[in-house]
Amino acid sequence: MTVFEELTRRGLIAQMTHPEKIEELLNNEKVTFYIGFDATADSLHVGHFLQLVVMRRLQLAGHRPIALLGTGTTLIGDPTGRTDMRKMLTPDAINYNAECFKRQMEKFIDFSDDRALMLRNGDWLCKLNYIELLRDVGVYFSVNQMLTMDSVKTRLERGLSFLEFNYMIMQSYDFLKLHRDYGCMMELGGNDQWANILGGIDLTRRVTGDEVYGMTFTLLTTKEGKKMGKTENGAVWLDPEKTSPYEFFQYWRNVADADVVNCLKLLTFLPIEEIEAMEKWEGSQLNQAKETLAFELTRMVHGQQEADKALAAARALFGAGSQSDDMPTTTLSAADFAGGKISVADLLVKSGLAPSKGEAKRLIQQGGVSVDDEKVGDFTAEVGTDAFEKGHVILKKGKKIYHKVLLG
Repeated sequence: MTVFEELTRRGLIAQMTHPEKIEELLNNEKVTFYIGFDATADSLHVGHFLQLVVMRRLQLAGHRPIALLGTGTTLIGDPTGRTDMRKMLTPDAINYNAECFKRQMEKFIDFSDDRALMLRNGDWLCKLNYIELLRDVGVYFSVNQMLTMDSVKTRLERGLSFLEFNYMIMQSYDFLKLHRDYGCMMELGGNDQWANILGGIDLTRRVTGDEVYGMTFTLLTTKEGKKMGKTENGAVWLDPEKTSPYEFFQYWRNVADADVVNCLKLLTFLPIEEIEAMEKWEGSQLNQAKETLAFELTRMVHGQQEADKALAAARALFGAGSQSDDMPTTTLSAADFAGGKISVADLLVKSGLAPSKGEAKRLIQQGGVSVDDEKVGDFTAEVGTDAFEKGHVILKKGKKIYHKVLLG
């Protein structure tokens, strides 16, 4: 099976500028391509992970990836998918985030011996002369056309800053720069980046006369079209300090039945034939598929040892309800207790199982909270320090989410 057939069969490809030419390039030539990553946080998240998987697949097929860290474009902020302006970060914060990205990417992509490149667009964008940029690059952009972009149209009523309006020009310049200096022939990205990718292709063609190409891949969404990779406590991060390996495992173990096979296709390297056979699975077999998904992704992100530990912990919890040393843990101090007691609502908030006391109240009223296997029905319920005589209490949210609370 060719790499293009593999991408197609797994449902990874969303749009292409030149389908037949791209298929020929990917199957028969060695192509340099790039994907951009704006350094807006100090860790990559699940949405980035799909992009890393695509980069890895293409690298294994003999192509050369460029991971472009957006140390320049992050100074502007991509308006795509935003209803308001992104928080402006300092150059120091952006460079710190880029270093975090670098360490995480090196787990997935082989950067040795020129097999892949990691570049920072701040190295050239921050040195551009404004007047020269307007004359050499801005002349190729139509404001009328830019106003038709969804990322612009959706912001016009609320307000779009001139800073953000320039984002497309900066990203387009990246493609021109990479094509000239590194022979880059393709830009890849999530399907929400289609307009920005087209801008780079058009600019490069107009300036150099060369034909370059673009391809977007499927966004990671549920069957209902809701973006995956978010929990009520925020994003699912690749950094184990922000999302523990166990929590990462549990996120994938708890995906909906309708989504598990698609996630296996998009995110894992299991043989496609094996995954397609799972499309007929039902009932307990789907739980097996979810466990496979969770284990494979945890192994890829956090390593074999952490995946084994998370699997053992999950099986213990789903089985006899026993405790595990690998369960997410929060340690309280005596100061957290008033009169030797703490409310269950406060326990949920302090352990991160609820973002607020209001949400904790809703969970309790819906019957979704247990303490040491005892269901809590009263929002005012409290837990005393005597409950910690065995060293801890176990909080349970819903059917599958557990958290150990210690008293330090």
